[in-house]
Amino acid sequence: MTQAILRQIIDYAHRANPYPLYEELRETPVFHAPDGPYVVSKYYDILNLLHDPRISSEARNLKSAAADPLTDAEGESALPPSFLRLDPPEHDRLRRMTNRPFGPPHTPRRVYDMRGELDDIVSGLIDGIGSPERIDLVDQFSYPFPVTVICRLLGVPREDEARFHTWADTIAAGLDPDPDTDPAERAQVTQSARTELGMYLAGLIEERRKKPGDDMLSELATAHGPDGAMTTMELLSTASLLLIAGHETTVNLITNGMLTLLRNPDILERLRKDPSLSVPIVEELLRFEPPVQLVPQRTTVADIEVRGVTIPKGASLWLVLAAGNRDPDRFEHPDRFDPDRGDIEHLGFGSGIHSCFGAPLARLEAQLALSELARRLESPRLLEDPPPYRQNAVLRGPRHLPIACDGIRP
Repeated sequence: MTQAILRQIIDYAHRANPYPLYEELRETPVFHAPDGPYVVSKYYDILNLLHDPRISSEARNLKSAAADPLTDAEGESALPPSFLRLDPPEHDRLRRMTNRPFGPPHTPRRVYDMRGELDDIVSGLIDGIGSPERIDLVDQFSYPFPVTVICRLLGVPREDEARFHTWADTIAAGLDPDPDTDPAERAQVTQSARTELGMYLAGLIEERRKKPGDDMLSELATAHGPDGAMTTMELLSTASLLLIAGHETTVNLITNGMLTLLRNPDILERLRKDPSLSVPIVEELLRFEPPVQLVPQRTTVADIEVRGVTIPKGASLWLVLAAGNRDPDRFEHPDRFDPDRGDIEHLGFGSGIHSCFGAPLARLEAQLALSELARRLESPRLLEDPPPYRQNAVLRGPRHLPIACDGIRP
């Protein structure tokens, strides 16, 4: 195997189906080519490394590592690193502070209590689809749903949601290098959106400090718990992370989910009749078509031996989650989409201290979205297969998903 396989994984030509490349990659479980990263592709090896304190996410340790499009989207050149890009103890402090208003043990019902509002958003988006003859599921549903949810969660006023959508769309577009767009021009547009968003969030934070509401941003801005209070810059960094990481991956999860169900119409029909099937379906989707395919932004801070290969201190490390999720040594018939698996474990949300912060909300959003789409769309079908994909190899998902149906049930 040569380093050409890494170029192939990044190459857009393989975006619609990278899984044969991952199968080839697993033949050399710890792959390294001269001047390239160390690439790990087996399930248990990845799982162990995600829990290994000798693996760093610290931005200052990543100078030689592969570029991380998610970090670029966060705009961390202007802001301090979010906790996603920090190691303990700073990571733990900021994550604890962010979790207090989001989940257990301090706010155990935050996500659960949003269910009714999520139902209303899903229903409204499906009601507004219009003609069933050609629907772009991404533009008309998968994208606006999680962005609206993030706005409600953070406490963005309803009248400002449209502006927030525009900024989020522009920043997310920066994740996808468009060969027809000048890179300098794209960078300027993206940076302008980051700046405008940062200024807006700074103003919103000041408002919430003076007049708190019951939203997450208010609680973060006014909290004075055991870890103290976040600075304004830390708040801006955290809010930006929640915006980008909190919606971009969910867009892909919902879109990949509907694409997979349309390719498996028998399972789609079962979901239409039994919405509770959405729970194992989403877990199997996170294994079968994970929205985050690989984690390229890790560095070793000590020598680590994996399968007899020494990964030296300071090496760039790629953990290919999507390859591990289809490892035949872990999963029987790994290339089969099967929500009836008795044991659906996966690396779809990562693992260890950097496991996906928003996993409970993403699960609920995907469950509600897919079960309601299955119920309300009459005889849905793909118009393009494969659909056009985003350029990004890390956050992999269709850029558009053209579908049609015979009608939309009330």
